[in-house]
Amino acid sequence: MYRKLEIEFAGRPLSLETGRLAKQAHGAVLAQYGETIVLATVVAAYQSRESVDFLPLTVDYQERTFAAGKIPGGFFKREGRPSEKEILTSRLIDRAMRPLFPKGFDQETQILVTVLSADRDNDPDMLSLIATSAALELSDIPHNGPVAAVRMGRVGGKLIVNPRFSEMETSDMSLVVAAKPDSIVMLEGGAQIVDEESVLEALFSAHEEMRPIFELQEELRRLAGKPKRQFKPKQYDPALLSAVSERMSRELDEVLKIAGKRERNTAIHALSTQVVNDLTPSFPDRGNELAEAAEKVLRDRVRRMILEEDRRIDDRTSTEIRPLSAQVQVLPRTHGSALFTRGETQVLATVTLGTSSDEQKIDALLGERFKKFMLHYNFPPFSTGEVKFLRGPSRREIGHGALAERALAPVLPPEDTFPYTIRVVSEVLESNGSSSMATVCGGSLALFDAGVPVKAAVAGIAMGLVKEGDQVRVLTDILGDEDHLGDMDFKVAGTAQGVTAIQMDNKVGGITRDIMRQALLQARDARLFVLSVMEKALERPRKEVSSYAPRIVTMHIKPDKIRDLIGPGGKVIRGLVEETGCKIDIQDDGTVLIASADGAAMEKAVAAIEAITAQPEVGRTYRGKVRRIVDFGAFVEILPGTDGLLHISQISKDRVRRVEDELSEGDEIMVKVLDIDRNGKIRLSMREALQEAEQKAK
Repeated sequence: MYRKLEIEFAGRPLSLETGRLAKQAHGAVLAQYGETIVLATVVAAYQSRESVDFLPLTVDYQERTFAAGKIPGGFFKREGRPSEKEILTSRLIDRAMRPLFPKGFDQETQILVTVLSADRDNDPDMLSLIATSAALELSDIPHNGPVAAVRMGRVGGKLIVNPRFSEMETSDMSLVVAAKPDSIVMLEGGAQIVDEESVLEALFSAHEEMRPIFELQEELRRLAGKPKRQFKPKQYDPALLSAVSERMSRELDEVLKIAGKRERNTAIHALSTQVVNDLTPSFPDRGNELAEAAEKVLRDRVRRMILEEDRRIDDRTSTEIRPLSAQVQVLPRTHGSALFTRGETQVLATVTLGTSSDEQKIDALLGERFKKFMLHYNFPPFSTGEVKFLRGPSRREIGHGALAERALAPVLPPEDTFPYTIRVVSEVLESNGSSSMATVCGGSLALFDAGVPVKAAVAGIAMGLVKEGDQVRVLTDILGDEDHLGDMDFKVAGTAQGVTAIQMDNKVGGITRDIMRQALLQARDARLFVLSVMEKALERPRKEVSSYAPRIVTMHIKPDKIRDLIGPGGKVIRGLVEETGCKIDIQDDGTVLIASADGAAMEKAVAAIEAITAQPEVGRTYRGKVRRIVDFGAFVEILPGTDGLLHISQISKDRVRRVEDELSEGDEIMVKVLDIDRNGKIRLSMREALQEAEQKAK
């Protein structure tokens, strides 16, 4: 059944259409915002996979280059591996939608979003979230939506809903907010050091603005929605659950007091196995149910401890942070390095400084761009005591790296004062809760160690939540187990003055304003404490970059001199690079960047470039070389490729009958520029240069 609905949203038409495209999908919506169009489809199997006790959900967002009128680069001329933008948008959709599938739904489900048209005003990511929610609403797949999403920006202190790309250039925040009608379900974004109250205002202003999007989806579902398929949530046998609870409770509290992650998990596994073995005679052929019941008993006990006793797995209170340590300059040859440890989470961060030729070129849907700051996050299997094949970076690694990069970017110095390309690499050596926030802390210290003149130190902390009815406990610095057994993973990074990055996922279907405020303020207190520990390791950036890092000198030449510096076929610049060993980058506006770890070589390169690109100045004295003698004077080269006329009358204060009596070709002499006419002809005087030298000698 074909239906199309349209509203005006944030000054642009927003439409949702179904029944014309992809009709064999279980739900399909064509969404348009301005001239950006995406197609979202959802399909779910009707049979559960065997031995699956989770939701096998896959989410893929894909950009087709034809959407922007482009042909893909490369040999094959077709789209290849997903770009970082596609991976991050896939994660956005997944994180917003996954928590809203009913517990126990285990039928294989796929969400696929394709960008069909992309204008230069509207980012497809927000539209993709809305289209996905609408497709799920129309389908027969059980899902506790609808979900709406907006991006919030702020220009000149004024909040903007779904800012255009041009507006984002001057915005001091970019927050992606996804929500249900009654609460926020997912959050992702960054800010230019913005206070917590401003972040809260943006979040809940976004929620208020979403009302028309909810109504649009609900009306489309009323007109074209399918009845939801029958689904029965898994029910536990009360007798079996009671038996497991009674058997486990004898030893569970003692096991949960074990501080070490590996030792604790080993003891929990041994206890669960023993319980299953002990109860199998009473419940034959129900081993899987017994194991699931043991997991539920564990989860319930941990949550009760937190809510009723304010006691966590490792015996901390809800606001306590695990032991911290920070160390810089841990590797001798890197440009900057730091080791940051929080409990059983440890990160080694390094900084490498390069020139403009090291920038990352990104061939995006809307054109090419270059990145001067990159943060790469690596999560090897040994960090959690596991054995896995090493592949390329996972979606999780891409996402965590992007979050940490977003957190550090606002404090970096501008390019005109620090023209380096910066790469931070985070190697996670141990992980038991929020290695991404440890990456922020380690990365900030490594930037200090590398001598990058950042505005301020940045730290991050991960907050958790346990909520049962009206009982709520916000947790500071969550463990991996608390992330797994809790209801929220809320990461906040920033300086002492404000927030630079934020990310929130939840499992309870939504977070209220009061909980969000408490989490933000509790995170600020924790962040200030972490910053105080980092300050003891290194209080401020080093005054100079590492001796192993290239020094960069910036010069500015007239654009019409660029060809002289490059030379025919690049001959001049290549010769200069070979002679000095320096790295030289020339930009179209005449900016020249010279990089070298050798100070003498850099001085030589600077002098050579000045000589090649210098312009003669009236009144200035030069050491020139006589190139040609004529009856009326001599032509003297005062700069490479620049000659002036030394008239016979300007050679000496005495009368000169023949030029050859005073000068020979190849002589080096001092001459002063008397005049440069409109045609660029230069008049020189040897006589005045000699007079100036005599006066200085007196």
